[in-house]
Amino acid sequence: VQLQASGGGLVQAGGSLRLSCAASGRTYSDYAVGWFRQAPGKEREFVAAISEIGGTTANADTAYVDSVKGRFTISRNNNKDTVFLQMNSLKREDSAVYFCAAERWSTARELARLVIGDIDYWGQGTLVTVSS
Repeated sequence: VQLQASGGGLVQAGGSLRLSCAASGRTYSDYAVGWFRQAPGKEREFVAAISEIGGTTANADTAYVDSVKGRFTISRNNNKDTVFLQMNSLKREDSAVYFCAAERWSTARELARLVIGDIDYWGQGTLVTVSS
């Protein structure tokens, strides 16, 4: 699956941005899709993930890093070919390049625990800069 990330930009602290990760040529029905971020000089870290696998009929399986819980929300569209990351109450420490990634047949929690190098699919990064 090919992933296309978009939506980054410059925002003041306390503001909001919405990132999108679109799948090319297929849907995410059997994939966990997640967002990771990498700040200058730091390792890439997990942010949030969503998956049909491990979820219920009504709700997909989701997972978040503790630092974004209550501020970020991951979701997908009804066609299941785009995943969104709504980021509210942004802080300067949220500044990073954000990458979307996908792993087939995984739950959101499984994707969160994978070693970065073992994740099969990555989109290009999109830069988020939060100013004070």
